[in-house]
Amino acid sequence: MTGSWRYPSWTLNKQRSYRVKKVLFVIFSLGYGGAERSLVNLLAELPRDKYQVDLLLFRRQGDFLQQVPEWVNVLDTPEDIRRLYGPMKRAGRYLLPKVAGIGLARLARRTRKSQIAWRWKHVFRRRIGKLPGHYDVAVAYAGGENMYFIEDHVSADRKIVFIHNDYRAAKYSQKDDAPYFDRMDAIVSISVKCVDVLREIFPQHESKLHYLENITSSALVRARAEAFTPPEYEGGDVNILSVGRLWPQKGFDLAVDAAAILRQRGLHFRWHILGEGALREELQAQIDAKALKDVVFLHGTRDNPYAYMKGCDVLVQSSRYEGKSVVLDEAKMICTPIVATAYPTVGDQVQDGREGIVVPMTADGIADGVQRMLEDAKLRGEIIAYLAAHEYGNQQEVTRYMALLD
Repeated sequence: MTGSWRYPSWTLNKQRSYRVKKVLFVIFSLGYGGAERSLVNLLAELPRDKYQVDLLLFRRQGDFLQQVPEWVNVLDTPEDIRRLYGPMKRAGRYLLPKVAGIGLARLARRTRKSQIAWRWKHVFRRRIGKLPGHYDVAVAYAGGENMYFIEDHVSADRKIVFIHNDYRAAKYSQKDDAPYFDRMDAIVSISVKCVDVLREIFPQHESKLHYLENITSSALVRARAEAFTPPEYEGGDVNILSVGRLWPQKGFDLAVDAAAILRQRGLHFRWHILGEGALREELQAQIDAKALKDVVFLHGTRDNPYAYMKGCDVLVQSSRYEGKSVVLDEAKMICTPIVATAYPTVGDQVQDGREGIVVPMTADGIADGVQRMLEDAKLRGEIIAYLAAHEYGNQQEVTRYMALLD
């Protein structure tokens, strides 16, 4: 059905009640990631006179926490959740179930997503209490344990789950998610391809599936992009940029290998990676082993990545899979040339040869794409001109989110 998707009729015709609705959003944290950024963007666009919004974070932390609108009530994370999902040293009386849940899940299941589901079902669910109060709508904004939590421990008239990745490529646990999907009122994803994948896996839930784009404001992105010139870009070298969580999904190991190839070819550049995550030490070891310490830099997170996007010569998305990348949408808004790997959903965002270059998901493929983008001035100019001629912001999409919440 790819390419023939139409917005469901409720997004156009539903008559809204203007009673203030009480809505709960649940997400693990507001760390540096696409789902987290899109949630903050959504909250910024929702009309405060129509919604009373509570936000629950399993970990009350993250770079985007300070960007949550002041009228949104960020709940104090309940002790049971805080202890079970926080650092081991702060688990206190929850240390034994935390260790047991993690250890037994690894013995019982192979994949990370299925381990998380097993841990919830057999250990964590029993240790976590009900969230006080009642909501008109509860939204699990990143699937997985967010969804398990709102179904098992939240009282709400309607419950909605968002899936921000290609469900199949991300290796979600169909067996564990199916009974929860049965009880959701809506299942939302953020690209046509991602919705198609969900339809193939869960055809019985055709009527529950909805496509809603991540909300991005081009005016805000462009304004922040002009805020400063990154000091890391000083020196006159070509600047290559990648942005994302340091996690296997993002393929930064491929990016480091591509940097080594480009250096062997005699190109002079600096490759800047913005983001944090579990693979920092592993990636730094890879950089050191390939003698790339003066070429590839792990800068951690930045409050304003848009200035880095604006000032770079090329943005590289080396992902193995994505739902719909917020980074790519933002890069297009500020006319940054893109090189992206050919993960399954990339066609939803990058027209090859017009909005960027789509390359094989290999180090050689990435290196070839970067070199071509840097050396082919005609192609580069055409891509920049195409991006400049198109509008990629979609804050008006909030009306469709409101229709779903109502």
